[in-house]
Amino acid sequence: MDSERALALIRTFGDPALRATAVPVTRFDASLHEEVRRMEALMGDALGLGLAATQLGVMHRLFVFRVGSDAPLVAVVNPQLEWSSQDQETAEEGCLSLPHVLVDVERPLHVRVKAQDEQGEPIVLEASGLEARVIQHEVDHLDGVLILDRTSRDQRKQAMRAMREAMAGRGPDSPPAVSA
Repeated sequence: MDSERALALIRTFGDPALRATAVPVTRFDASLHEEVRRMEALMGDALGLGLAATQLGVMHRLFVFRVGSDAPLVAVVNPQLEWSSQDQETAEEGCLSLPHVLVDVERPLHVRVKAQDEQGEPIVLEASGLEARVIQHEVDHLDGVLILDRTSRDQRKQAMRAMREAMAGRGPDSPPAVSA
């Protein structure tokens, strides 16, 4: 699948699924494994670093991520943020659900998350830097929080303008909207 078709399957700003809180996963079966494989493929085709189930309209507490092309895929089920550092960093973030938007978001540099893998086994993720940022971004999706909620009012206004202009100017032959 190409990038444009993958992006067409991802819910975008305004879709109510992006503002809803996902429910815990209770069944660790073949359908969950298939969902993880589908999310992995879509995330890769859309050129993203992470993808939450809610971005596909599936209201499970599940996300996948891969930081680096050689890194293994990590499937995170029922994540709970256990700890985050006092040290914070502001960096630019994009989102597959917010085409053409990049905003500065301040987040803790280090996090520890308790979760389950796709087999239901307990896991603990300790992450720093970009990996910590991606994990926090995806957990936000599961809680109905977008990067627009974590930036300044001015950046939010600029982001909304960029999305409106991009959507108004995009015809069927326009190149796909890509953001990490």
